[in-house]
Amino acid sequence: MAATDISEEAFNLRLGYLKPETVEIARVELRETEEVKAEAIIKLRELLKASPELNYNDDDAFLTVFLRACHFYPDGALEKMKTTATFRKEYASLVRGLLVEQVKEKFIKGSVINVLKNCDQKGRRVLIVNCGKLWDPSEVTSDDMFRMLYMVHIAAQLEEETQVRGVVCIMDFEGLAMKQVKALSPSFSKRLLTFIQEAMPLRMKEVHFVKQPFIFNMVWSLFKPFVKEKLNKRMHFHGSDMKSLQKFLDPSILPANYKGTLPAINYGGEEWIGALEKQADYVAAWSQLGPAQW
Repeated sequence: MAATDISEEAFNLRLGYLKPETVEIARVELRETEEVKAEAIIKLRELLKASPELNYNDDDAFLTVFLRACHFYPDGALEKMKTTATFRKEYASLVRGLLVEQVKEKFIKGSVINVLKNCDQKGRRVLIVNCGKLWDPSEVTSDDMFRMLYMVHIAAQLEEETQVRGVVCIMDFEGLAMKQVKALSPSFSKRLLTFIQEAMPLRMKEVHFVKQPFIFNMVWSLFKPFVKEKLNKRMHFHGSDMKSLQKFLDPSILPANYKGTLPAINYGGEEWIGALEKQADYVAAWSQLGPAQW
C-alpha cells in the first residue's frame, strides 16, 4: 500500500513526530523504549565527554540520531561517531564548511540527485542517483555529486521517521557512457562506500541498481572491492527488469520511469531545495562537527 498522505512527504521534511506504527517499529527493530532511550542517551553523553578528540552536539535529539543508527547501543554509537569524524577529517575539503547555498545551483540544475516525492510502501524515503545520461560530469563533477549526497543525508537525519525506518536508494544507470564511467573513479568509489558503510548515521536498507548497460561492469569492478558483507546483502541488480525491482518497491509507489503506476518524474532539485534551505542552519552547524582537531 502506498503512503497515505503524500502531501506531507512531497518537498517537505517531516519534523518533530513519529507515527504510532513507527514507534512500534523502533521498539521491535531498534530496542527503543523510553527507558532504553533515556539510559542510552545518558551513557553516550558520558562517553562523548570522555572523548576529547570528538566534537559533536550532545543534546538528546542529536545523540538519538546516532543511537537509532546503532540499535541504542551507546558503545556502537560512539564508534559510529568516531568513524564519521575520521571520514570527515580525511575528506575535509569536501564536507567541512559545507553549506546548502554552495551546492544549490548544481542541485537545482544538475538532475543528478533526486528524492521521490512519496515514501515507499514501508514509509521509507527513496533517494534516486542518476549516474547515466542525466549526469554531465563536465557540469556536475563527482565531487559535486558527493557534496549534494552528503547534504541530503544531513537534512534527512532531521526526519525521525527516516531515522527509524531507514532509506532506500535507486542508482539509475540509464544511458551510462564512458564520460560517466571515467568520473566514477576508484577514489570516488572508495569515498562513497566508506561514507555509506562507516560514516552515515542512517539505516541504508536497500540499494537498487537499475537500467545498467554492459559498460556498468567497469564501474562495478571499481566498487566491488570496497563493499562489505552487510551492504552487499542489501544491494540488488535489476537491469531493465522492473518486475524485479517491484519485488522490493511496490508499483503503487513507483513513477512510470520504473514501470510504476505514478506519473513519470517531472520534479527534482528545484522542488526540493526549499526544504533544504529551511534547514540551512542545521547543515551549517553540522559542517563543523566531527573531529575536535581538523
